[in-house]
Amino acid sequence: MPPEDPASLPQPKLPESKPPTHSGSRSWWQSQRENLLTILLALLLAFGIRTFVAEARWIPSDSMLPTLEEGDRLVVEKVSYRFGSPQRGDIIVFNPPAKLNFDGAYIKRVIGLPGDRIRIDDGEVFINGIPLQEDYIYAPPNYSCPGDRCPGVRAQGSDFVVPPASYFVMGDNRNDSQDSHVWGFLPEENIIGNTIFRFWPPNRLHFFATQEYPELPSEAQVRNLPPQDGGS
Repeated sequence: MPPEDPASLPQPKLPESKPPTHSGSRSWWQSQRENLLTILLALLLAFGIRTFVAEARWIPSDSMLPTLEEGDRLVVEKVSYRFGSPQRGDIIVFNPPAKLNFDGAYIKRVIGLPGDRIRIDDGEVFINGIPLQEDYIYAPPNYSCPGDRCPGVRAQGSDFVVPPASYFVMGDNRNDSQDSHVWGFLPEENIIGNTIFRFWPPNRLHFFATQEYPELPSEAQVRNLPPQDGGS
């Protein structure tokens, strides 16, 4: 008996193919999940760094000439002031006092520390009776403080005293700066951070070192100075 043609034999019935049970959106999510998680982690990391570590700022005015020019981009760090206090000469970014009704941040230089006796007279700033040597300013101040052109502080003799947990800040462009001599003392809680680096423009890259004032006694010595006549 001749063998049967294989093609004529009954063929096994294969199971019908079923469409995938997952939807197109689920398939997309599975393929893109790793990318989305990476982006989310990067955003959270950037937010954390900007909130607690450092952030970039730009200069909107000429109040800090010649040290900073309009359009400069800076890195402002926020860590050091969590463990210590601002030092004289620091260039700080801060939220201005609420009474100014200004929605934005200021940048100025710390000049007076808590407890300092200050006087501005004849183009010089006196700290506890000693004139500051300031080679970073654009021009000497053309006003006296206390005085009519220094509404931010009230007269206490010819000097004034910086209150606790407050600072006296000034722009390096002394005669074109809305600073403490205009609106008063800066509360420590308003400080955002300390300027450490200018990264733009590229031809003016600069790290900002701690400003030295060798003419002044150490802070410990200043605190122990005996009271002096305000006119000295």
